[in-house]
Amino acid sequence: MKVKDVRDMSSAELDQKVAGLKDELFNLRFQLATGQLENPMRIREVKKTIARIKTVQRERELKAQQA
Repeated sequence: MKVKDVRDMSSAELDQKVAGLKDELFNLRFQLATGQLENPMRIREVKKTIARIKTVQRERELKAQQA
């Protein structure tokens, strides 16, 4: 997911997306532990996407405080 796509989403959508990605990350880690993970790079992608979303959320929070 690109940062431009994240910036176009509303705050509620971002919260839902983070929750879904955290669930996916949990499942991926569980698959890794049991030896069933097919694509280990997916863990990295999910973690980076969560970080991108949290960065945009923090930027919005700081912008709201300044206004």
